[in-house]
Formats: sequence, C-alpha cells, structure tokens
Amino acid sequence: MRKINTFWNWFQDNNQTIKNLINETPKNQKHISFWINKNLSYYCKEIDFMIVFPKNGNTRSEFIITANGNPEYFNQVIDLVDNSPKLKNWKFTAFIHPMENIEKVMAGLDKPYVFQDITLKASELKFMAINYEENIQKLDIIIFFKYFNIHCNNKTLNQAIYIILQDLIGEKSLYQNINLIHLAQMPDNTEELIYLHDLQSFIDTFI
Repeated sequence: MRKINTFWNWFQDNNQTIKNLINETPKNQKHISFWINKNLSYYCKEIDFMIVFPKNGNTRSEFIITANGNPEYFNQVIDLVDNSPKLKNWKFTAFIHPMENIEKVMAGLDKPYVFQDITLKASELKFMAINYEENIQKLDIIIFFKYFNIHCNNKTLNQAIYIILQDLIGEKSLYQNINLIHLAQMPDNTEELIYLHDLQSFIDTFI
C-alpha cells in the first residue's frame, strides 16, 4: 500500500505537468513520459500507462493503467486504480477497454492505424478460429489481411495486430479468451472468414 500511495502522491504533485504533456515539445514529452514510467516502475515494473487527452470540450484526461495483457499483473493494475485519488481533471482506468465507436469500424469508416511503415484498417481484417483449447478455454485464431506477404518479416506487425485487438475487444478479453494468434495473407475466397470486429460476438457465442 505504501508504494501505491507513493506513486499517487507523486502523480498529484505533477498532474498539471502531465496533463499538459500533449502541448509540450517532443523533447519535453519524452522527459515527462520517462518520469511517469520511472515512478510507475517503483510500484510495479511490469505495468505501463496510456494517456487519452480530452476531445470535444471534455475537460478530463484519462490515465489508463495496463498490464500489457499479462494476467499475472492484473491485480496490481486493479489495486493501483482502486486507490487512485479524486482529481477534477482526471479519470483513472484499469486496463485498455474496447473502443466505443465500433460502429464506425463495422461501417468501414474507421481511420487506419499507422505503425511506422505498416498501415492497417481494423474494418478490413478478418479471422478464422482454428482450435479451441478446452483445458484453458481459449481460442487459437488466424487473422488475415491483404498485405501480409509484404509485411510478414516486419517486427512491428505483431505489435500492431495486438494493439488493434485490444481496441476491438479490450485487454482482459484478449488474454482471457485468445490463446494463439497466427497471421496470414487474405485469401481470394473469404466466404468462411469473419470480420475481426465481430470477434467479441464470436467469443460470447462460442466460449
């Protein structure tokens, strides 16, 4: 509990600086992010953070604590957020949650994800379930997209797919329900494939 209080005391003392992070120079952004990570690591080295800055007149920024999908550290995330301070301009959230505007993805109106030299649209990705591990109650799936053959050796690719999946079904669902993820080139015949944005519905029906 002492480590939790130490982190939140530091956060409260620096919350205005952190809230203004988006307006800083890249050099200062890197410096501020370093100290957030440093102080968070004093509590637990295996968890990370994300900041969602306010849009459309909303005054609150969101500070998301993530275990990077590792269930061994879910309790540390929950304990930290459960003991977060009440700050007027901040919302504290445990885990990365599914995006709220999934309808845009389903309609094909989503903006593409850009990861260095990889550009992917969640609405264009499809999947197939290939195995169900009964002992752990998790699925093995293949995710298909058009340009896999071009990017198959790109080290950023797995991370990019992981981020998109977290946005679509959330961090906890991803690691509670998905065991292995394989990537493949989109075939010419896609009749048996399911859109990736329907993965959570598939999980709810299947598991």
